[in-house]
Amino acid sequence: MNINIPTDVLRTFVAIADTDSFTQAADQVFRTQSAVSQQVNKLEQTIGKELFVRDGRSIFLSPDGNEFVGYARRILKLHDEAVSVFTEPYLEGLVRFGIPDDYVEAYLPRILSSSAEAFPRIQFEIECQSSEELVAELKKCNLDIILITNRPGFPKGDVVSRQEVVWVTSPTHFVHEEDPLPVALFEATCSVRQAVLEKLDKMGRNYRMAYSSPNHAGLTAAVKAGLAVTALARCAVPAGLRELTPEEGFPALPASPLSLLRCENRSQAIDRVTSHILDGFNNGLFAA
Repeated sequence: MNINIPTDVLRTFVAIADTDSFTQAADQVFRTQSAVSQQVNKLEQTIGKELFVRDGRSIFLSPDGNEFVGYARRILKLHDEAVSVFTEPYLEGLVRFGIPDDYVEAYLPRILSSSAEAFPRIQFEIECQSSEELVAELKKCNLDIILITNRPGFPKGDVVSRQEVVWVTSPTHFVHEEDPLPVALFEATCSVRQAVLEKLDKMGRNYRMAYSSPNHAGLTAAVKAGLAVTALARCAVPAGLRELTPEEGFPALPASPLSLLRCENRSQAIDRVTSHILDGFNNGLFAA
């Protein structure tokens, strides 16, 4: 069997499978949408199977595509690992990475997956705490890299995105209509909490602090139960909750800068992982 599938074609195929979009995949692999379509058509002709089902503007994997994507991922993982090992055979070490738990689901899987492919010999330790606690640990050099919601008083770092902050409630309750409004927020040091309370005061809206929690799960549990409203970065809103709108009396909140900071410790592993994560954000690979 004299069939060869180039890895760039497999990479495009996986990008489409991950994004359910030819347009987004084209951005990820730095090709035009027409070039991506041509790659997919050639791939389907090569293996003699239809890999995607097209339904109007929607696209999703066919049964054969679902099976083939597993092979494609394994091929690319082995390819990238081999390239990394032989081009940077001595790049290894420990990187201690910190991230608030409300950003874990949106960013951590892709950051870790991408970093593991690029640096298979680097070991990661993950710490999930509030942004303030992570900054304190970074200053003491107990962490190497942190991804946080930045605010005045924190080290500047590199701003990798601006997070839209939205009001959130249960879709099956009417707690947002109560007076005073029950709110559930992170602890007092959270910049989003401060922005929310300032906005409510400016609106003249009566409210009461019904729930406070240091972690995302504790906060959203109260909201899912219909006991309070909260405010979260849009990327951190879990399934089953809905955003409140200005028409319902909940005006826009200020966006929060998401920043990447690194400690003063110098190592090749820390330097390369930091650069890799920054490149990923700059190229849209970690967009939530």
